Amino acid sequence: MANPTILQLAADLAAGRTTSRKLTEAALARIEDPKGEGKRAFIKVYKPQALAAAEASDALRKAGIVPSPLAGLPVSIKNLCNVAGETTLAGSTALDDAPPAQHDAPVVARLRAAGAVIVGSTNMSEFAFSGVGANPHYGTPGNPADRKRVPGGSSSGAAVSVGDQMAVAALGTDTGGSVRIPASVCGLTGFKPTARRVPIDGVVPLSTSLDSIGPLANSVECCAIVDAVFAGEPIAVPAAAPLAGLRFGIPKQIVMNDLDPIVATAFERACKQLAAKGAKVEQVDLPQLNELPAINAKGGFAASEAYAWHHKLIARRGNMYDPFVHPRIMRGKEMSAADYIDLLHARADLQKRVSAVTENYDAVVMPTCAITAPTLQEVSTPEGFTKKNLLLLRNTTIGNFLDRCAISLPCHAAGELPVGFSLMGEAMADKRLLALARSVAPAVAAH
Repeated sequence: MANPTILQLAADLAAGRTTSRKLTEAALARIEDPKGEGKRAFIKVYKPQALAAAEASDALRKAGIVPSPLAGLPVSIKNLCNVAGETTLAGSTALDDAPPAQHDAPVVARLRAAGAVIVGSTNMSEFAFSGVGANPHYGTPGNPADRKRVPGGSSSGAAVSVGDQMAVAALGTDTGGSVRIPASVCGLTGFKPTARRVPIDGVVPLSTSLDSIGPLANSVECCAIVDAVFAGEPIAVPAAAPLAGLRFGIPKQIVMNDLDPIVATAFERACKQLAAKGAKVEQVDLPQLNELPAINAKGGFAASEAYAWHHKLIARRGNMYDPFVHPRIMRGKEMSAADYIDLLHARADLQKRVSAVTENYDAVVMPTCAITAPTLQEVSTPEGFTKKNLLLLRNTTIGNFLDRCAISLPCHAAGELPVGFSLMGEAMADKRLLALARSVAPAVAAH
């Protein structure tokens, strides 16, 4: 059985077939199950608050007050979002002496205003700086498809919370793929909005130039609903765009290199299924993508902007950092102001030149990740971690650098390891991309 969607559960609540209290109790029971992944998927669980919110939601519903389709539904938030009165840890122990947050982050406040029941704060790669999802401080939650594999990162607990029905949707952040990677390797839908649409205030930054906040959920429609809440927009699921006549471009450069055979097979099958429905799927020459390694050779925005935020904390508590994360932040120390300004110019230039090609297509398509989820064993050494991390991040980072919206859709068959099919739209074309994804998702799902 597929996990229930927001619209299915909202219909059950509206018809009186269930209550927010029942749904919340079931989610909390899964989190608390000693045989489950709850203790690794969550850093904090808000049991009394969630039950109180669920009771309140049921009372409001009886009075005819239902603020959104999320009302009364259990959701999770990532452990780098401020929650009033709590210390924000960002998956680390180095911040445990920081003062508590004065206010909820705007995205958290918007979830509450929509009536969502926040069940807990999810585990993540420390400071969101890895696509693997391993965490040495709080444990690494096992992938819902295979517990011996990582869940992808950095929104690792977010993906596991949805995959294991501990939440119907999760707040994730995406700086280089941190929503789309775990969605891809855990078999979920993950949406990265155009960054500027959703406020990042009150969220521990990795890279303020690249950070975006998006949902991980069980369907495109779920993602559209949660994205609208995050962006403070009216909730409306865009109508599905007819597939016949759409043009999708697969970049010839970078994104199809070194694919795991499972990924290559699933992606090729998905492209054939789209073509059979009348869409035109063709290769597109994007030699501009070959410039990315040189542009980011000194560490890029993530290293420079992370170092700017972390350097005082590192001086005080650097010995408490994840040894796989600390050196990635320290690369930013070597970047000069001139290097950073060069990077800003190079990004703006590349965005213009790539858009001149991609605006002729409805979307750019590619495998979300070049590989399936690595095993915990494969990422246990620095060499293994670095190799797998680069392969997980390679395709998704393109969307962040180009400041695009993008979505990962499941395209694996039953019994196969999860594989994500990615659609990338133009900047601020988020509604159009979600409309496309509504049609693409059922077409690429392996039957």
